Amino acid sequence: MQMTETIGFIGLGLMGRPMAKNLLKRGYPLVVHSRSQGPVDELVSAGAERASSPAEVARRATRIVTMLPDSPDVELVLEGDNGVFSAIQRGTILIDTSSIAPAAARRLAARAKTFGATMLDAPVSGGEIGAINASLSIMVGGDAAAFTTVKPILDAMGNPERVLRIGEAGAGQTCKVCNQMVIGGALAAVSEAFALARKAGVDPALVRQALLGGFAASRVLEVHGERILTSNYKPGFRANLYAKDLRIASNTLAEFATPASVSSAVHQLVEAQVAAGEGEDDYSAVARVVFKLAGLKD
Repeated sequence: MQMTETIGFIGLGLMGRPMAKNLLKRGYPLVVHSRSQGPVDELVSAGAERASSPAEVARRATRIVTMLPDSPDVELVLEGDNGVFSAIQRGTILIDTSSIAPAAARRLAARAKTFGATMLDAPVSGGEIGAINASLSIMVGGDAAAFTTVKPILDAMGNPERVLRIGEAGAGQTCKVCNQMVIGGALAAVSEAFALARKAGVDPALVRQALLGGFAASRVLEVHGERILTSNYKPGFRANLYAKDLRIASNTLAEFATPASVSSAVHQLVEAQVAAGEGEDDYSAVARVVFKLAGLKD
């Protein structure tokens, strides 16, 4: 089905590239820009059009998706020289699928409004596999009418049943903080459980199999448990980006005076993983840190 609404897409990294491809598969005309030209060439070969700058994307599309590493990257793409805001059209809806600070999302949404545009914060969960399979969970903050307008676009990149508006601007990013906190707690617990099993001479693979049949079952145990057992740490989501997310969590928890001793401990484990030179590995490799602390080899 050929859609008529041109979508701009900025940021074609590990997540952005397959997300943009899924929009093409749904028939949306796409104009793309990214810092690295290799992924742009790949998308152009698949049917997208090239833009030389974020400003050019804004001149050619009134629906713009961004997928960038961190808050400063989003701020640069939107507010920098040749940024989106320098050429944005009235009525544009920006969909930022990056994971950034909720406070930054609120500020940028307010800035977009001064140009007659609307910005939704729409971070995703599901990793590279979810991006490839268009099965991402997408948690959205911002204007309800704008969300309804662009939901078909979001549905093309995620699981429609898990594309949810959480609340006003910043609420999507707050939900993503909660998501990363819950995953971190589960990941640390799985790592510690496997460490105990190994030290007690019990097969951790059988422990995992048994736990998956009971109340302890989780996607973290299923997916990352398998990664840990096989030492397969090819990145679906890099540890250095997860460390960034946990720094955002730490700042957001402080902003709202919310104690979180478990998340703080997980943050330190992930920072130790990055400090050990393993920031490019998958974040599930935090299990290595736990194993080393227990006197075990990976």
